[in-house]
Amino acid sequence: MELNELRPAVGSKKEAFRKGRGHGSGNGKTSGRGHKGQWARSGGGVRPGFEGGQMPLYRRLPKRGFTNIFAKVYTEINVSDLNRFAEGQEVTAEALLEAGVIKKVNDGVVVLGKGELTSKKLTVKAARFSKSAAEKIAAAEGKAEVI
Repeated sequence: MELNELRPAVGSKKEAFRKGRGHGSGNGKTSGRGHKGQWARSGGGVRPGFEGGQMPLYRRLPKRGFTNIFAKVYTEINVSDLNRFAEGQEVTAEALLEAGVIKKVNDGVVVLGKGELTSKKLTVKAARFSKSAAEKIAAAEGKAEVI
């Protein structure tokens, strides 16, 4: 197949329908809008969510809760995820991204204590550490630094 042989799929392209071009076109005069009424006028119609005067859905439903727009979102990793790093290596958010452990840093990395750390001296730099994670890193003679 060549570039010049490419064609759109059958039925995916449709001729534009020209309105208001005489009664012979089948869509002349009122151009498919009917006679008078709200929808026949320019700028006619109702705003989004309007239900003809009935109490709209967005007002009928109860409003509950609160979204804290200032909350920090941390990316969580476990102690067992640190086993892929070499002895004596410094583990930062950038190193975790490169290794494919995390996909996104967000507001920082939190190290949680699930799993075991095979005895490796690692310097781990993160926004937060759980108590058990810090203990496991220290037990493996590593350092847990809060940044």
